[in-house]
Amino acid sequence: MSEACPPARGTRHVEHVMGTVFSFDLRDPVTPPVRRALEEAVAWLHHVDEVFSTYRPDSAISRLGRGEPVPERYGPEVAEVFALCEEVAHTTGDWFSHTPGGRLDPSGLVKGWAVERASRMLYAAGTRNTCVNGGGDIQLRGEAAPGTPWRIGIAHPARPGELAAVVTGRDLAVATSGTAERGAHVVDPHTGEPATALASLTLTGRSLTRTDAYATAAFAMGAGARDWVEALDGHEALGITAAGDIWRTSGFR
Repeated sequence: MSEACPPARGTRHVEHVMGTVFSFDLRDPVTPPVRRALEEAVAWLHHVDEVFSTYRPDSAISRLGRGEPVPERYGPEVAEVFALCEEVAHTTGDWFSHTPGGRLDPSGLVKGWAVERASRMLYAAGTRNTCVNGGGDIQLRGEAAPGTPWRIGIAHPARPGELAAVVTGRDLAVATSGTAERGAHVVDPHTGEPATALASLTLTGRSLTRTDAYATAAFAMGAGARDWVEALDGHEALGITAAGDIWRTSGFR
């Protein structure tokens, strides 16, 4: 009589989508439900790209930007993202905008929203210790190992290969906005010009949806970012100025 093999202890998966690299790091036994949830999470990311990519002329967001109707099945997701964007715009004093420069583009929130939902899919399937990383925006659950928190390195924008800091924690969201990979791509919504006062800003929180969007807004704020994050409940920040100076909010560890 043969015995069933025990489930594998953890797995990793890398997926290229949304113009960047997403990685899944699961530290629990990979049962059939967890394997299916991982496949569904990967499919979800591709679906989000189909709906919200500003680089695909056939995406729902591109169609809306041209004033064209979008398929009805995409309506609830688009409505949810727009509502979240408006909430973040209000919280940040309009330093976050899903229409930067007058162009419809909710990218500053969508990636974090997509990663957080993918993380929830895995959690619902029974895996409790996971790291989902979407191009450097990360949702962490549980621990890297029993009794060991996750450790996330924050790259120094002016020193390739060097770390500016290491963040450790459990059940944590980490998001970074900066110029190192894509240049000055974050727009000051009040002027329409690229934000250049900071080279990098890393924000930590619990929900990646809001942490990612708040990081974009704080980066656009430049010199005002530190005081704003200090007053933002449940979040901490590390900023690196264009001149290379590093600052941290009082609770950033």
